[in-house]
Amino acid sequence: MPERHVLCAVRAVFVQVRKETLTRAQLAIANNKSDIWPTPKRALAWGETRAKDNDAAQQKESEMRRLPPLTAIEAFVQVARLGSIKAAAEELALSSPALSRRVQALERFIGKPLFERRHQALKLNDDGDRLLGMIAPALDTMADAVETMTSGTELLRLRLGLLPLFATQRLMPHMGDLKRKHPELHLDVDTGGHAVARLGDGLDAAIVVARDIDPTLYAKRLDRNRVYVIGARSLLEGPDPITRPEQLSRLTALVHRDMADTFTAWRAAAGLSEQEIEPAAIDHFDSGTLMLEAAAQGLGVAFMLESHFEAARDERLVQLFDLTVDSDYSYWFVCRPRALATRPVKLFHDWLIDVLEADRVA
Repeated sequence: MPERHVLCAVRAVFVQVRKETLTRAQLAIANNKSDIWPTPKRALAWGETRAKDNDAAQQKESEMRRLPPLTAIEAFVQVARLGSIKAAAEELALSSPALSRRVQALERFIGKPLFERRHQALKLNDDGDRLLGMIAPALDTMADAVETMTSGTELLRLRLGLLPLFATQRLMPHMGDLKRKHPELHLDVDTGGHAVARLGDGLDAAIVVARDIDPTLYAKRLDRNRVYVIGARSLLEGPDPITRPEQLSRLTALVHRDMADTFTAWRAAAGLSEQEIEPAAIDHFDSGTLMLEAAAQGLGVAFMLESHFEAARDERLVQLFDLTVDSDYSYWFVCRPRALATRPVKLFHDWLIDVLEADRVA
């Protein structure tokens, strides 16, 4: 028998005998038996079997921990994020067939499909979506680690979902302060929609406007606001100025898609019925910046937040009506609970809270 197996057998015998001695001794005393200790032959045979079992278990564990090629994982993540083989192939400087083979290799390794194949597009199925949520952050962390090592300095990267108007009015004016305090922190800014749904999948954190946030997420309310009716200054001038809410019936209401109920909530809070005030039309925007510009040009009246109006500092705009209506919508900093424990998210979160608090006090 190989020497390694002999040593394993001897060790296994002593460990097992030590565990079982007391129990077997008690049984022997009770039954008047004297064969408490195993014979050397029995011990050696038993130990050899145990050693082989251990080797098999270690081999099985090694096989279970085997990973697919990193290139296949990278291809899967890019296709999942971009939704297209062609776009992902261009991103990775590969041909489309080569990228497809990498994705298929990962599916074979896992033993199940990860995408729903559609004409010139791929959509993650439930298994693919679950896998992406688990491995995408790790892949991004590896990329940051490599970038840190090659740059020779510590690098922290935060993938932040952001609304353009909040970025322009309340974040960008303070970015110099962030750079001075945390020069190692870099932001990848994403102004795309559905930021909350993409947390953990392309985004580490997001600043969104909403009534409330899913309780399974970490959420910090950044402000409390009132609804303002914002229009062009010219609406207060001329022979028929807009001075009463009922006059809005001949104007277009401009509403942000993320605050779709702002107009109806303002109308109800103002004590007005649908019969008393119904705008000529309601136009929806996904950009607060464009809403303010449309209002300034007289294309309609914007139902927005007080902070939007005050931060705009646009002489072309005025607040219509002296009505104080609290808004159900607020800005929130949102991330997954475990993300808050990461250094990039924690640094930015704490800095942002301090900056906004200083703005309120000023």
